[in-house]
Amino acid sequence: MQTKEFEYLLPKELIAQEPIEPRDSSKLLVLERRKQAVRDEKFGDILNYLKEGDILVLNDSRVIPVRLPARKITGGKAEVFLLKNSGGGRWEALVKPNVPSGTELFLCEDRAVHPVRENPEGERDKVVPPCGMAFSNGVKILEKTADGSRIVEFSSSETAQLALEKYGQVPLPLYIKKPLINPDRYQTVYAKKEGSVAAPTAALHFTTELLKRIEAKGVEIVYLTLHMGWGTFRPIKEDTVEKHRLPDEYYNVSDLVAQKINAAKKEGRRVIACGTDVVRTLETVGQNGAIKSGEGMTSFFITPGYKFKIVNLLITNLHLPRSSHLVLVSTFAGKDFVLRAYQYAIEKKFRFYTFGDATLVI
Repeated sequence: MQTKEFEYLLPKELIAQEPIEPRDSSKLLVLERRKQAVRDEKFGDILNYLKEGDILVLNDSRVIPVRLPARKITGGKAEVFLLKNSGGGRWEALVKPNVPSGTELFLCEDRAVHPVRENPEGERDKVVPPCGMAFSNGVKILEKTADGSRIVEFSSSETAQLALEKYGQVPLPLYIKKPLINPDRYQTVYAKKEGSVAAPTAALHFTTELLKRIEAKGVEIVYLTLHMGWGTFRPIKEDTVEKHRLPDEYYNVSDLVAQKINAAKKEGRRVIACGTDVVRTLETVGQNGAIKSGEGMTSFFITPGYKFKIVNLLITNLHLPRSSHLVLVSTFAGKDFVLRAYQYAIEKKFRFYTFGDATLVI
């Protein structure tokens, strides 16, 4: 299928720049496949579409602060965005700007790298002077990988962990221009297992109270883990979607969760996946129609023509054009219907992307 078929025009002002409060006050775009109907609700009203016996599957991965501000030895600004831990102090990373192999960058708490933000009193924050070589061990930039990222090397695994703890920042997408005042707002309320470089954004809408109300209705909530990688930020550049490749991502599905989902399927109860990350995990381990527990790596890219074996309902966000997420949602609900629903969302001034509004596909 041609990638251009998954394009649409979005006014820039509809790209959400900050999260809405409270979390569950965001809008909810409801898509009913059989009726080809679209309506708008509040996310807190999702309870009306759930019923006793449903099983809601959430991803408990936690985002790690992988964006590291840096300086060249000349004092020029740089950035190291860690992607994958290769062990022994080595990581795959994105590096800005492009520098020769062997270059050493110096990490520090450099607020000059960030946009100036307004404080509650309306006074502008002062910009901290350049940090120079405050982080003496630094990080060495090594060779390029086949997919265009870089290998970077810290002096040890412990040094890398120290860099993350001391200087790491929330890895927001480039289309978000405003600084995030509260980093926890880029985590789900139940985030537990560290490993993602991007948040499972569909689940950012849930509050602890809403989850309790969902359970009180008789919906069982279970958790799996998928550590989301940088593939979530990558648009599809190939002319046809089938040529696009997703990088491997780690998943873990426990025996108990597999048993509960398999019981629900056997009994004809609905499995509700929150996020394309959860969909990909469930369909990866459920190719035979039943969930197989365990851990592993998946690069499963769901494209039109795929027959879903596990998931019955999908909660997700409003996704970028030419993205693997939009292709998955279109596969689940039908491309023409999804793009028509997106046009409705644009007309109704929904907020799009990471901190935007949600959708429910029934």
